[in-house]
Amino acid sequence: MVEPAEAIHSSPVALVTGPTAGIGRAFATELARQGHDLVLVSRDESRLQTVARELEAQFGVATTVIAADLSIAADLTRVEEFVSEHRVDVLVNNAGFGIRGGFLANDVDVEQQLLEVMVVAVMRLTRAALPGMVERRRGYVFTVSSVAGWIAGGTYSAAKAWATVFTEGLQADLAGTGVRAVAVCPGYTRTEFHARAGINMGSISDALWLDADDVVSQALRDARAGRVVSVAGWQYKALSVLLGVLPRPVIRLVGQSGQIAARFGRDR
Repeated sequence: MVEPAEAIHSSPVALVTGPTAGIGRAFATELARQGHDLVLVSRDESRLQTVARELEAQFGVATTVIAADLSIAADLTRVEEFVSEHRVDVLVNNAGFGIRGGFLANDVDVEQQLLEVMVVAVMRLTRAALPGMVERRRGYVFTVSSVAGWIAGGTYSAAKAWATVFTEGLQADLAGTGVRAVAVCPGYTRTEFHARAGINMGSISDALWLDADDVVSQALRDARAGRVVSVAGWQYKALSVLLGVLPRPVIRLVGQSGQIAARFGRDR
């Protein structure tokens, strides 16, 4: 995102959480293509090393890997300290956490793990990265949210709603600093996310699926244009407008029907 010619040093640095597949991998690949050195953060060190080697070979960038589970306080602290102590020009808060079933069907500790990854880690890593960005008067914070944050769909939707609103408020705080915050709000995207969460998505129409590369390309274009919320795909752009005008009781029904459909898909 920060062009190499504009950077204080020869290569800008991007830190991406959850970079081994899907939207995170697409962000890491595109930022490496633009000349960013990478810091890659995920639980699976073996996959991290594989991705790092591939991106180094393909783009000639330097990579650092940090194996960390962001739902564990000690691991999050390690990453947070790294961010505080090293230059990060682009932060991509992408690490996800998927759960099955409604709130009452899940163990409360699992619900809290989701919040640790998708709320607490986002807040703390962003807070760690911003002082350096503001001092240098350049930088980007991308937080991968979701159109799920526009409906009422349990803890996952609530976490994504927080991510979007947090980003909107953050951009207001950053006005005039040269630093930009962008909430990336994709719809259904072809990644490993649903399979790893054990969610059967076979009932979802092909017309609703997005490609991770397209989501990232749209996010980078929107960041350059100064947009705070990035929505990829005509179908989700239209949905964002519609959900913006529907009364909340109707939106709650949309969320309820989505949860019922998801449960039906898992039971088939």
